[in-house]
Amino acid sequence: MGKLTAALKKAIEETPLYALATASNESVPNVVPVKFIIIENDDELWLVDNFMTKTLQNLQDNPIAALNILLPDQEISFQIKGTTSITSSGDKYQKMRDIVLAVKPDAPAKSLVIMNITEIFDCWPGNTIGQRLDK
Repeated sequence: MGKLTAALKKAIEETPLYALATASNESVPNVVPVKFIIIENDDELWLVDNFMTKTLQNLQDNPIAALNILLPDQEISFQIKGTTSITSSGDKYQKMRDIVLAVKPDAPAKSLVIMNITEIFDCWPGNTIGQRLDK
């Protein structure tokens, strides 16, 4: 399992928009912008489904996803890979809705995508590109 460090958490919190990549069972890729990500703990991220359609279908068929964190002004880019599950009820779902609606009351917050982190890689050009950051 991948683990977030304090520096990685800080970068996630500072990123204004995230790119989430999924693929269908037929290996057709899909990348979408995601605005709301909640750090639940060192190895679990919560992604908020406001407008996901193809993404949710892909995750139901193939629960593997990759997330890019990019802060070009700080020369930071890393990729988080993980397995996902989707929920639209229960305590975690309600906690996510409360957090999101406190920030954006008109957000749909339709479902919660829980990503269990499996790997984290450096993506910024340089000597460490491609190296795992969670070892």
